[in-house]
Amino acid sequence: MQIGTSVPLPAYTYDPAVIARKAEDLGFDSIWYAEHPAVPVESDSPFPATGGEIPWTYSHFSDPYIALARASAVTTKIKLATGITLLPERNPLLLAKEISVLDLHSGGRFIFGIGTGWLKEETELMGGNFARRWTQTREALDVMKGCWTQEQSEYHGEFFDFPPIRSFPKPAQKPYPPILIGGMAPKVLERIVAHADGWLPNRITPQDLEAKRRALDDLARAAGRDPKSIQISIYGQPVDKALIRDLHNAGADRVIIRPEWVESDALMCEQLERAAEAVL
Repeated sequence: MQIGTSVPLPAYTYDPAVIARKAEDLGFDSIWYAEHPAVPVESDSPFPATGGEIPWTYSHFSDPYIALARASAVTTKIKLATGITLLPERNPLLLAKEISVLDLHSGGRFIFGIGTGWLKEETELMGGNFARRWTQTREALDVMKGCWTQEQSEYHGEFFDFPPIRSFPKPAQKPYPPILIGGMAPKVLERIVAHADGWLPNRITPQDLEAKRRALDDLARAAGRDPKSIQISIYGQPVDKALIRDLHNAGADRVIIRPEWVESDALMCEQLERAAEAVL
């Protein structure tokens, strides 16, 4: 069972180099950074966890790629992951390059957790099409896979259209870093089987996970894929050994814990030590 750790908000209050090195030393398998680049002050989008207003912390994310690059420079084993990258809010040609460089120089340690986003106003101000954000995301994945695997790639779609290009370097992982799709959308399992390597849900019970694992395995077999090649990582869970065991027994390959925010790197390192003693 693999256990990773996410970074609580405000994420920029911690030095990624300090936290990642400590997490690696303790035996956590991965460190996960999320993103919201620019949160509108006024929004009608309900917060998914509560259905209410957006918490103030949602203005206090770090940039995941800069944070993970800093973490990669002082570590050698821990996986470097996004939970999640908001793909409709990013240019896929630029992002493909950033990921290739991070994966190459970290020795093939990047995990590409993605999502389509729930905050309509943010998606639109960043240039995304909220109503068709999955189609935009699917095209972006196709663009990036072309950059990662082909000497020359081109694309002609609804959202992206460009002639043959060259994009280097290529990522260390072949054919490219694992892609995990987050969320609980009705078609998320079908999308994973068709376009990705794993699922990254957060608000799910062991009972629901067991049913989803069976459904995902059935879809994989029907598509000619090995169900074992599609992993499930459960994001943002409390430090609860019994819950982690139940999620593992229900079909999770990895659980990512959710530390509480504390005031300094030193206190965060102490919290990770207690978490490691409890669950590793």
